[in-house]
Amino acid sequence: MNKPSVLILLGPPGAGKGTQARMLEKQFGLVQLSTGDLLRAAVAAGTPAGQAADEVMKSGALVSDQIVIDILRDRLTEPDCASGVILDGFPRTDVQAEALDSLLAENGQKINAAISLEVDDTAMIERVTGRYTCADCGEGFHDSFKIPEQAGVCDGCGSADMKRRADDNAETVGGRLVAYHAQTAPLISYYEGKGALQRVDAMGPIDAIGASLSNVVQGVIA
Repeated sequence: MNKPSVLILLGPPGAGKGTQARMLEKQFGLVQLSTGDLLRAAVAAGTPAGQAADEVMKSGALVSDQIVIDILRDRLTEPDCASGVILDGFPRTDVQAEALDSLLAENGQKINAAISLEVDDTAMIERVTGRYTCADCGEGFHDSFKIPEQAGVCDGCGSADMKRRADDNAETVGGRLVAYHAQTAPLISYYEGKGALQRVDAMGPIDAIGASLSNVVQGVIA
């Protein structure tokens, strides 16, 4: 019996990881797992790892790599993960990548691919600073790339309540990109050394990026 596929999406804020992960979920029956969602779900469920995470977060400290690994271990045993998962936001360092490898090895698994969404920093700043969402349904829009059919009105639910993230400004986004490249450079080398790295140009239209990703995933899933 084939083991569930495990994919990692690497990319800076605004690269489209969330959008592309949702498309891959639908196409391949995969489950997107983000660190934030994992932590919130584990805390809400009251699992031992979730309780440990809750105590740490209430103290204002950062949740340890071990707690995240324990939560991920629990999550991977749930039935909906049987077809495979897409990890978004973890690992962020080579130490976390090594811990993840050890976790997967417990079940005879390994990373099928770490897919790097390659972006141009200058264009990325424009992309992120122009984005906004519907406050009611969460549909995403952009000043240049995805304008609602009726100005100020959500195409999905008809709401006129739009919001922008306060930190989606050029200075903040530029700082986040610098931090991303500094943190991710070791990961790129780590997975490249294992022959698991795949690169996808993430500066084109959403559908074109999705088609490239689909080709990569099709070639590596179990």
